[in-house]
Amino acid sequence: MTRRPHTQLHQRTNLRVAEQLIAENRISPENYQAALTYLKRYGGRVEEALLEVNALSEAALLSYLAGYYKTNFVSTERLAKVEIDRLVREKIPRKVAEKWQIVPVRFDGTSGVLSIVTADPHNVEMLDEVRIASGAKEVRAYLVRPAAAEAAVSKFYQGDAHAFTNLGKSVQQFGMLDVFERGSITEASVAIAATRVGAMERTMSPGDFALPRETPRETPREASQPRVSVTPVPPAPVAAPAPLPPPPAPSVGVAPQDYAETLNVLVSIIESGRAELRGHSSQVARLTRKLGERIGLEPKELDAVLVAAYLHDLGKIGSYHLTALNVAQYEGHRLAAEKTWMLPSRLMESVKLSPTTVQALVAMYERYDGLGLPGQRAGQEIPLGARVLAIVDSFADLTQNPRNPARRVLPPHEACALLEKFKGSIFDPNLLDLFRATVSGGDLRARLLHNRSRVLVVDADPEETTVLELRLNEQGFEVKIARTSDQALAMLEAGEIEIVISELDIGPRDGFSLLEEARKQSWGRDLPWLILTRRQGRTDAQRAFGLGVVDYVIKPAVTEVLIPKLTQAVERRATQGVARGVSGSLAEMALPDLVQILWHGKKNGLLQLRRGSETGEIHFADGRVVHATWGQLQGEDAFYGLLALTDGEFALDPNFRPPSVSITASPEALLLEGMRRLDEMHR
Repeated sequence: MTRRPHTQLHQRTNLRVAEQLIAENRISPENYQAALTYLKRYGGRVEEALLEVNALSEAALLSYLAGYYKTNFVSTERLAKVEIDRLVREKIPRKVAEKWQIVPVRFDGTSGVLSIVTADPHNVEMLDEVRIASGAKEVRAYLVRPAAAEAAVSKFYQGDAHAFTNLGKSVQQFGMLDVFERGSITEASVAIAATRVGAMERTMSPGDFALPRETPRETPREASQPRVSVTPVPPAPVAAPAPLPPPPAPSVGVAPQDYAETLNVLVSIIESGRAELRGHSSQVARLTRKLGERIGLEPKELDAVLVAAYLHDLGKIGSYHLTALNVAQYEGHRLAAEKTWMLPSRLMESVKLSPTTVQALVAMYERYDGLGLPGQRAGQEIPLGARVLAIVDSFADLTQNPRNPARRVLPPHEACALLEKFKGSIFDPNLLDLFRATVSGGDLRARLLHNRSRVLVVDADPEETTVLELRLNEQGFEVKIARTSDQALAMLEAGEIEIVISELDIGPRDGFSLLEEARKQSWGRDLPWLILTRRQGRTDAQRAFGLGVVDYVIKPAVTEVLIPKLTQAVERRATQGVARGVSGSLAEMALPDLVQILWHGKKNGLLQLRRGSETGEIHFADGRVVHATWGQLQGEDAFYGLLALTDGEFALDPNFRPPSVSITASPEALLLEGMRRLDEMHR
């Protein structure tokens, strides 16, 4: 469709109307800011933005605008039911109707007056062109909302019988996303915004607006003329309006979830040979979903950004892995990005990706300070999806790829700290704060509560492991892949593997040799082990069970059956007193948070703390703090001293059982008293 030119003059006029609405207290300042945010993100007209954020109703808005422009309005509901005679419609050529987004509704042959509906009844240039094109002596313009004008053109000039079907049913709700875009992200504001989703609509009292009238207002020029109706005058008595067209038949297509899953599998197979970056795009998509849900992205928009997450590296084959961070840091990466930044969208051009997806793909190397690639936007002018991808892609690279700018794989808290250095220059500062709050402590919390088990898959065939890896990730497992028995043995010796899934046909030693070697070691004597192989011989199965495997499964396996077996094996081992230790930094998670997580999770264990040469311990029994040491201090005094630590390292041994009890106060009472003492120290 050829759209009507939207000149700066009209934009200023429309914004003046919005400013007048807020000046007259007809909309709130929050509504006005939400509408501006909507305009920045989606473009379009301010009238539609006000309606989309529920600043006021259509009737109230049109009634006010009709008074402002000294005309009358036609509601979307009534316009959808109007029947227009073919001869009336042909008074305005299709090109003119599409250019200005107008539709004629009545022509009075006696007076030569043509009545049209438009979102811009004050546009003199448009009125003159319509008068000349139609041959009418006079053109009278009646107001409709912009989307209704567009729908009318689609219906009467382009034959779209369902143009009005969904109009008015989609209301953009602003919650966390609105707070984020205004640059006021804090943990408190996120919590408050979560309770405000959908609550932005302004409640109008009966006296706020005059009741809308959909018949033309009488002006001095019209006083001596018959009143004009937007309903065409037929030669016979007026018939009842035609019934609304039936709703469109359900389209046969791919649901967004199925489409995303298809991309997940296909892109994961493509990336199976990327060495350290294997599964990178799936990881980016998972983090994108977390952040998108955290900021309250509307499902349709989140689906579009997820598609961009899966496709963002498509076609970018080369020695450099391109992220917003390394494109900004290294000239070689930037030169490579200049040649490839359009490739994903171009390769998928025939698929007709959504505008949100395309914008995220082409702008993901833009910098918040405006110095990025292609360097056309800065700040919140950069599409939200692109700002999300810039952070998430860089974070995934830092935590997965040893060739990243840090030249080593970083734990999540260190990766966030590195990204923090470029807050406001490369990355959106508010979005980065929210991302850090989303990921920091998330995996660590799961490990502390033993909700995320680490599984090693040993298989030489990437195609065999791709779908299994995806399903295990979806079910909360942390997956490591080994292609040879030597790689697997090195990973097992490093520790933290809780269960193994192994093929028998691997090299240089087969799966039985790997299993026998593991059984000789203290770390592998009781390690749950599942054989997943194409060998079907009874002798092989008997030998495997003789070595104490959990199960012997023939490929192809049904993952829905396989995963419960793995979960049961890990849980069984945990009940036998063999659980994985967890370590980390107090910069990653503060001690009070650690205590609360272990308390609410009713965990047992020994929490060891170290700062330089200083060491301390906290003993837990069913989540309660029962003993603590810090230097020469013991009991509660030691616990209060430990709470003052803001840096240092910790390690949790979940197999430890406290030998004695020196603290009887509840964890809640201990934390409250500890915080009180810290406050007194800092006064």
